[in-house]
Amino acid sequence: MKLTIHPTYQDNVTAAALFILVDANTLRTTADHYKIKNLDSITQAVQFKSGFNESLSLTAQDNLPAFSQLIGLGSSSELQPAKLAKLAQTIVKTAQKKFSSIAVDLSVLPQELHYIFALSLTQAAYGFDEFKTKKNEFVLEQIQLIATQSPLTAHQLKFIEAVHTGQNFARDLGNRPGNICFPEYLADQALALAEEFPDLLKVTVLNEQHMADLGMGAFLAVSKGSERPGRMITLEYKANLEQAPIVLVGKGITFDTGGISLKPGAGMDEMKFDMCGAASVLGTIRALCESRLPIHVVAAIAAAENMPSGKATRPGDIVTTMSGQTVEILNTDAEGRLVLCDALTYIQRFNPALVIDVATLTGACVIALGSVLTGLFTPDDELAQELTQAGQQSFDRVWRMPVIDDYQEQLDSPFADIGNIGGPKAGSVTAACFLQRFTRDYRWAHLDIAGTAWNSGTHKGATGRPVPLLMQFLANRAEQHG
Repeated sequence: MKLTIHPTYQDNVTAAALFILVDANTLRTTADHYKIKNLDSITQAVQFKSGFNESLSLTAQDNLPAFSQLIGLGSSSELQPAKLAKLAQTIVKTAQKKFSSIAVDLSVLPQELHYIFALSLTQAAYGFDEFKTKKNEFVLEQIQLIATQSPLTAHQLKFIEAVHTGQNFARDLGNRPGNICFPEYLADQALALAEEFPDLLKVTVLNEQHMADLGMGAFLAVSKGSERPGRMITLEYKANLEQAPIVLVGKGITFDTGGISLKPGAGMDEMKFDMCGAASVLGTIRALCESRLPIHVVAAIAAAENMPSGKATRPGDIVTTMSGQTVEILNTDAEGRLVLCDALTYIQRFNPALVIDVATLTGACVIALGSVLTGLFTPDDELAQELTQAGQQSFDRVWRMPVIDDYQEQLDSPFADIGNIGGPKAGSVTAACFLQRFTRDYRWAHLDIAGTAWNSGTHKGATGRPVPLLMQFLANRAEQHG
């Protein structure tokens, strides 16, 4: 999606459609500015009150494109960021099958909301029709923003375009079914990225024999039940920079049946989304390549399929992790933490400045936070603040949850160093506490995206979160430490 910004509609705006945001206080000035004829009689005839998300089509206006609409904000001074997505969806849904380029006048929008609104417009411009015989026929390619005054710069718009590309990449990966998107497929996607950006990326793929040689017993306990072999994938971005990397670790369970601890059949189709942590990390790497942020980043993808079979791990089995700690696997459906714990040990070889893992880890986090906020777990107050700030800036928000030693005893096992579940209480917290046992040697945060990675129901599909959050976090770090 191409974004540009202009001070007035007459300033090199060539769009075939125009959308003008208005509130009750700006209707008259809008009419004067755009020389809209008979606006009072038009609004009275259709009872247009500039209410939130209310639209009014303007016809037979000499100074405007044939397709022009007013979009109501309600009270712009009371507008909250959460509502911007709905406005963006209204505009994009109206335009995406009709026009290749549109103009949106956001002058009346409070300036502090311009960035999030521009990002929301790109997020609304997504459709997934890869496996449909009848395609969506989206033609929208460019959005020309209009604002008499705006903090938006050309550099920021380029950054939003990069986030858009990376987020869409993550959504596409998440939406692909398990018979298409399996561990080797994710490895191929990483290798294809390296071919596309050879000056920026270095990719390494470990097969199961490599992982066995490294002692990744927890990872292999998950992948061995499937006919699809697991893969550990690393992508190093801007490795030539003389700085300790930020490491992003993504859970990539390409389909999760639960293993021997089989999930209920209803809704199991959505377990193709259990690799959305990996998808978001890959999407972030693509966005980094598009934006060329000056920062050293390593991504690690723990890709496996969790299946029941004669080779599958049994509840009660004990395995040895790459760290040397032993784990009693009490529930094979708590598999994400098993692949992640070995990944979190493996990435120590990069001497990270800090590590963020991203995982659709627990249903308990969905119960706690729903689909609005991502669960943030870290013992590091400064890191928590940085991620919280980045979430607010990108409107891809997090909520800090506890990860303290008081919960660790729930993971005690009479037969091994640790159990892989901690009982029914505080399930998302004990999952984070499990991971914490493998991250004592570096700064670490865990993002549980089980509630935010995809939507169910009539709008089922991957969201691409938390690509906007991670990109904003990395952009802030690049600015601070550049």
